[in-house]
Amino acid sequence: MISLRPTDRAKWLAPQEVLFLAAVILGWAVLVISLGKDTSWDFRNYHWYIPYAYLHHRMGFDIAVAHQATFYNPTLDIPFYLLATHVPAWLALGVMGAVQGSNVIPLYLIARSTLRSEDKQTLCAILTLLCMTGGLTLGLAGTTYYDNILSVLTLSGLAIVITQRETLANGTIVRGVIVAAIAGFITGSAVGLKLPQAPFSLGFAAALLVVRGDWKHRVTRLLAGGMAGVAAVALMSGYWWLVMYHVTGNPLFPYFNQYFDSPLALDASYRDLRFIPTTWPHRLLYPLLFTLDWRVADDLAYSDIRVMLAYVLGLATIPVLIFSKRARGQLVDSTAAAPLFAFAVVSYVFWIGIFAIYRYILALEMIAPILITCAVGLWPISRRTQLTVLGVLGVLAMAFTRPGWLERAPVDDPYVQVSVPPIPDPGHTLILMAGEAPMGYLVPSLPHQIPVLRIDGWMITPQDGSKLTASTKKRVNAFKGEIYLIAEEYEIGRAAEALEDYGLAMRYPECQEIKANLGGPYKFCPVEHLTDKKP
Repeated sequence: MISLRPTDRAKWLAPQEVLFLAAVILGWAVLVISLGKDTSWDFRNYHWYIPYAYLHHRMGFDIAVAHQATFYNPTLDIPFYLLATHVPAWLALGVMGAVQGSNVIPLYLIARSTLRSEDKQTLCAILTLLCMTGGLTLGLAGTTYYDNILSVLTLSGLAIVITQRETLANGTIVRGVIVAAIAGFITGSAVGLKLPQAPFSLGFAAALLVVRGDWKHRVTRLLAGGMAGVAAVALMSGYWWLVMYHVTGNPLFPYFNQYFDSPLALDASYRDLRFIPTTWPHRLLYPLLFTLDWRVADDLAYSDIRVMLAYVLGLATIPVLIFSKRARGQLVDSTAAAPLFAFAVVSYVFWIGIFAIYRYILALEMIAPILITCAVGLWPISRRTQLTVLGVLGVLAMAFTRPGWLERAPVDDPYVQVSVPPIPDPGHTLILMAGEAPMGYLVPSLPHQIPVLRIDGWMITPQDGSKLTASTKKRVNAFKGEIYLIAEEYEIGRAAEALEDYGLAMRYPECQEIKANLGGPYKFCPVEHLTDKKP
């Protein structure tokens, strides 16, 4: 068997490898275009609204349009919003697909640096395709949840650690610091753009620590990676946190408000705690449970066994490593497998304690086939048996993969199409929203002079007692122009009750419809003060 030297692992990609990566990226772009536009709840709620609101300075002009997400950092959403508003829809989707498909690059580099085989290119290509075809990985193609875009950063940081582990372990301190800092900055950027990526930063730190080397190498590279990661988080989120602190008194508004105590919101965490397991048996069996029923860990449908297989085989490999002698000619390099396992274990442990939402560990679904290969590849069995076992597991993984394709809209222009009834005097008009339905994506199509205030929803309700509700009521009561309501048809009763709490009533016979290409239709109703109603 061939034993690869560090120089073998670090050589440039061959032309056929570059062609393979380019083909996957192009194929992903074509897949996304063919699927169509994202109509997911989150896109209609805030992914289209918050970049528009930021770019058009609507902070404080609108109120709680996208529920809690109204106050999210818009940086991650701005590029696609600008792209989709300036180029044809098919091109915007193609670019998004290409970026999401570029996960193949760090995944291939990790596999290439981990496997030991005479026919490594073919095995790496097969393994990487298994990484790219997980149930949720496919299901999220072309959507704006962005977990499959941030994974490009997370996996790139990990790929640098794995492919440069020889430099980190035995190179000069300066070179190790530079490599760790670059990887840390890339990983920290993902966290800064979306805080649910935070468990991966801890997994990254664990991977840096586990890579071989003396204590000087370990300490300096860990400090360099950590400091660069913190700098990246500050760069991506620092400005927004300062804005939120200035406007609300809570840099993470409205989350963790039981600690920051902003008067605008309730004394609550506002976090989604539905999926976090509360008992040890539940925690230990969690990968099996969410494999059997996706609703245990997510709101998005999918079927996949990759993470469960990696979990079970990883546990089974622990006694093998402790009690068995190391086999000669292993399929995988243990110096790469160790940091990979450290990354996965630490990321998973913190994820299950903080979020336990499957979508937030999409990067683990992606690298699960590599973890499975590492586990089986370290077993003291023949190479032929290892490859046979992996082949069977790969077939099983594909057989049980069922992407939960979300509903899509046709690829036509403009990207978002909203038909709004005529509004006679936009400069003296106020629009209210009520109910839980996602309607933020409608706002950029309304006349820009009109403020939009949500008076009822997840973030704000008429009787919640928050300062945000009080200021909203004061603003509505003081308004002297025309007032309209937008609500989903099925929530019109709830909307009427919310209006009543504001001393308002809709003129239902005069309601019209707002039609949109991504949802609806929505009721668009004139509103009057109850004191103005004729007896």
